[in-house]
Amino acid sequence: MKASTAAAKLDVYLPATPQEFQDSTITRDELAELQRTPPQWLTDLRRNGPHPRGVVAARLRVSTSGLARAGITDPLTTDEIAALIADPPEWLVQERATFEEVRREERRLESREADRRAAQAAKG
Repeated sequence: MKASTAAAKLDVYLPATPQEFQDSTITRDELAELQRTPPQWLTDLRRNGPHPRGVVAARLRVSTSGLARAGITDPLTTDEIAALIADPPEWLVQERATFEEVRREERRLESREADRRAAQAAKG
């Protein structure tokens, strides 16, 4: 697989990885080994960043769309994320509320669908 695919599966920001990783093709076995026993550079990247948008969004408990609406397009380090969490700007408070409302609605719809399937199974 391409290095970009492997980086996405490892939840790391590709440009922050070593050049030899960026220039290589990674097999599934190599990816599994990286996940099982991560080298120091991978451990450091996961701990300190810079982190890709998906990881930043998850750590801030917002959507990636929420990051874009706030103008956050660059990867952030762990320290930058911690600073936002410690003193959340208004956009972060608003995006967290929006994200939680969307998640609540998704859970409600999933529950309704599960009830519908259970009712159908009971009939037939």
